[in-house]
Amino acid sequence: MRPQKLDTQSIENELAKLSGWTLREDGKAMLKTFKFKNFSEAFGFMTQCALAAEKLDHHPEWFNVYARVEVTLSTHDAGGLTELDFKLAHRMDKAGG
Repeated sequence: MRPQKLDTQSIENELAKLSGWTLREDGKAMLKTFKFKNFSEAFGFMTQCALAAEKLDHHPEWFNVYARVEVTLSTHDAGGLTELDFKLAHRMDKAGG
């Protein structure tokens, strides 16, 4: 079954449970920048998140420069945010310490 796009109230409720995530201006994605001590820590974080993403079959858009990882989560097939984005965000927060 395809994930269903969440309504505005559900998105706000779920975002309130997270730390540091913001809603993109168009409301179709959420963003967070993770900062680490060095590249090895950033890469380790990305490795943990890649494994979690594979298990969920839901993959992030991300950009890494040295100790910084910028993440954008959205479910493109649904045209916005779904439960999968929030599941992955929680796992990313756990991996990011």
